[in-house]
Amino acid sequence: MSENTSTVTDSSFDAVVLKSDAPVLVDFWATWCAPCKAIAPLVDEIAGQYAGKVKVFKMNVDENPATPGKFGVRGIPTLILFKGGKVVDQLVGAVPKSQIKDLVDKGL
Repeated sequence: MSENTSTVTDSSFDAVVLKSDAPVLVDFWATWCAPCKAIAPLVDEIAGQYAGKVKVFKMNVDENPATPGKFGVRGIPTLILFKGGKVVDQLVGAVPKSQIKDLVDKGL
């Protein structure tokens, strides 16, 4: 994790993601997931590039099963962009940085 990303849990999700004034990108991942590890540096780079404009959180799906279930996360990594408490769009799988950037741009 980088200085521009934080961890979110089932208990803090509503307060930090759904009630955020800024768009929020949530990376749903697990420690055993190789594709999750592959895109982690890209998510950190995006967090740095959009610091002050978009908040970036990471959620471990093994430790926090309720929220991924609520948003239909079936495969990981899944990146979901929230704005105003609603899902704007999502990506599933290890995708190139350009696709993550395009996803984040939808919230701006």
